[in-house]
Amino acid sequence: MKLLAIGAHPDDIEIYMFGTLASARARGDEVVMAVATDGAAGGNADPAQLRQARRREAAAAAALLGVVPHFLDFADGRLVADAALVTALRTLIVDSGADLVLTHAPNDYHADHRVLSDAVGIAAGFAAPVVWADTMMGVGFEPTHLVDITAHVETKRSAIRAHLSQDPERFVALSDRLGSFRAAQANAPAEGQAEAFRFAPIYPFMDIRDLLPPPPGVRPVGDRRHAARLPR
Repeated sequence: MKLLAIGAHPDDIEIYMFGTLASARARGDEVVMAVATDGAAGGNADPAQLRQARRREAAAAAALLGVVPHFLDFADGRLVADAALVTALRTLIVDSGADLVLTHAPNDYHADHRVLSDAVGIAAGFAAPVVWADTMMGVGFEPTHLVDITAHVETKRSAIRAHLSQDPERFVALSDRLGSFRAAQANAPAEGQAEAFRFAPIYPFMDIRDLLPPPPGVRPVGDRRHAARLPR
């Protein structure tokens, strides 16, 4: 199995999808990572220096999974779903031989995320199914699939922290809160963490359950009235 994760900016995969990629690697899958923009607008430093720093940070994070990321180097903050972007993405998807593509949701908070989501959907065509990662703090997002990342939380945190130029602790905290919430939605134990995804079936792709790593285990919901011997 081969999973291709495509993020708009150098730290997006780490924040939204890295636990799932770590879980995929643990079950023996191949992982490919790609960053659409150069990250040069992600701070107040000199753009050329920031571009290089963020490239190094993304490479350090990907190395935690033994992956060398691809950099498409489109302009940060000015991503457009034009022929150049779609062509670059189509080449990446076809050449990678991906069985599943993970990218941003079409209603995420950042314009680059939304543009990339549209462009990936166009570029993927009949080559591979596409799933959307959770939005910032889950706003407006209705998951269809969850992946249990409890065993890989520390690896995910380390990957986020590799992005020193981005004040990463704020994103570690964000990721922890969202991961706990998504796991709680599946009645996972208190220490559980999960990443959420949404899949919209498009012919010929209908069922992707075998392509994603496992979800949180199902725990029955007990009848508390019976346990407390309360009258019915």
